[in-house]
Amino acid sequence: MSDDETAASVVPGLSPERTKAFVDAVVAIAMTLLILPLMDSVSDSASNDRTTAQWLAEQSGQLQSFIISFVLIAMFWSLHHRLFVWVQRISSGLLWITLAWMLTIVWMPVVTALTGQVADDPLQKILYIGTLVLASAVLLTTRIHLMRHPELHRASLTDLRTGMSVDIAMIALFVAALAIAIVFPTLGYLGLFVMFLTGPVQSLVARMLR
Repeated sequence: MSDDETAASVVPGLSPERTKAFVDAVVAIAMTLLILPLMDSVSDSASNDRTTAQWLAEQSGQLQSFIISFVLIAMFWSLHHRLFVWVQRISSGLLWITLAWMLTIVWMPVVTALTGQVADDPLQKILYIGTLVLASAVLLTTRIHLMRHPELHRASLTDLRTGMSVDIAMIALFVAALAIAIVFPTLGYLGLFVMFLTGPVQSLVARMLR
């Protein structure tokens, strides 16, 4: 084992390809689980002779939560996938950080079901949007770990800093969305539309990091 590998405590026998495949499988399962509450509601509607229009009206909240969560998980997977393209070795630290990130992803179907089926309250918003903040924070931690251990990857410092600026911008905007959701409860999760400002905020953060 080389000095570089020893410095990063590389996990023997664990290849980056296997880790990426594991992450992809976990994300795919989480995205699939999002649909289960809707599948259950279809069975309930059929047994109670409800029409399709009635089902759509009754499940409008759950449908909204499903679409939002599906898009968000897809976005997180895209960011993680583009980062791990550069990873060549897996350290114990990187492995545990990756597992922590997957934990936030597999938790998403639970909080998504809450937003669509349980009466709205501040704690529900904290759990849902807080999970998004945590997922972004763990992704930022991943980039910081890779920056401190260049022997694990072939990404440039510029690439890592650009990714960090995106993560920081997303954390700031998710926190802003949470504040909007709590202060203006009638808006619900519409505050998440502030994520359209990711580009400008990311550019500002990137200049600060430089």
